[in-house]
Amino acid sequence: MKTSTALQALTALSHAPRLAAFRLLVQAGPDGMNVGDLRERLRLPPATLSAHLNNLRAAKLVVDQREGRLIRVRANYAQMNALIAYLTENCCAGTIACAPASACTPPARSTRKKGTARK
Repeated sequence: MKTSTALQALTALSHAPRLAAFRLLVQAGPDGMNVGDLRERLRLPPATLSAHLNNLRAAKLVVDQREGRLIRVRANYAQMNALIAYLTENCCAGTIACAPASACTPPARSTRKKGTARK
């Protein structure tokens, strides 16, 4: 991935509603969601969601397909994975010798409730 492409994707994801939309589409899986359902989940006006989706489309993070009167939007997993690969390609200076192979893997999410102290 070119740096300019990564910057465009990161810029597209740097706005809270766009990041929320993208995360919902990733959660939805390969089937994606129709735009109306996405709009309801995000509680955004149609024009606002359309503008956000246009940013994500320009960054090639989402693709859409017309299904009769509906438009189905899907996360572009190939572009997402290319961005992740770009961000981690130099992890540990490109060598595995400096750390375990899992050094660049994000830690598991904590199941601890917010506000509870660790022992």
